Amino acid sequence: MQKNYDAGDAQPFARLNEGEGAPLYEVVKRHISESILQGELPAGTILPSENSLAANFGVSVGTVRKALAALTTEGMLMRRRKTGTVVTGWAPLHNLSHFFQYFRLHDKAGGLLRSETQLLDYQRSGASETEAEKLQIGVGDEVIRLKRLRRVKGIAAMHETLVLPAARLPDFPSAEQLPPLLYRFLFERYDLRVAAVREQITATLADQQDAAWLEVALPHAVMVIDEVSFDQSAIPVILAHHRFSTEHFMYVNEVR
Repeated sequence: MQKNYDAGDAQPFARLNEGEGAPLYEVVKRHISESILQGELPAGTILPSENSLAANFGVSVGTVRKALAALTTEGMLMRRRKTGTVVTGWAPLHNLSHFFQYFRLHDKAGGLLRSETQLLDYQRSGASETEAEKLQIGVGDEVIRLKRLRRVKGIAAMHETLVLPAARLPDFPSAEQLPPLLYRFLFERYDLRVAAVREQITATLADQQDAAWLEVALPHAVMVIDEVSFDQSAIPVILAHHRFSTEHFMYVNEVR
């Protein structure tokens, strides 16, 4: 069923902030795709005209047209001659541009889930030998360590540790100012796009820390993902260690 976008229902199309950092068409594309994934623009929604979108975002019509063309190529939108631009309801799960909030967590029926992130700890220290090797930096070089908890519908789903090279992130914000969507922030502030991820996935029994963070009783199985994320220049930018419970969720990594 198709329905026209109603500005009174949601506000996904807002004027962009100055100094977003990334090419404007990619920022517009990002905002629209996230609105689709978050359910603000359900399948069948007819988007406003290119002129209206350009006015809402505060960009040129050409910028909007380029963003819509990219989303159409990815399958998230379709162009219909008499109707206009329509949301398909299909999301390319293998596309890392949708990595921000979802981390490929799905419910048991296969539905994509949105997670909420809580920052638990924030530290700056020197890189260990292993971290330096994986991030291609010097031993002892400053890194930013983030400890986070992800919840889905109030249920603790995953806790994770992220290590980032400080030299590549000048003026990185404090814990109080750090936005929850880290990958989007790196893209818009530093023009760092996560273009590839190398994962190692194992299963193990939960330890005491897992039980505390994931709010489960022992014994309990957890899935462990160790990964290195690479930017568009194939340079490692994030070293991550994720541990999550599969009691309510499953992890889907689609390769095409």
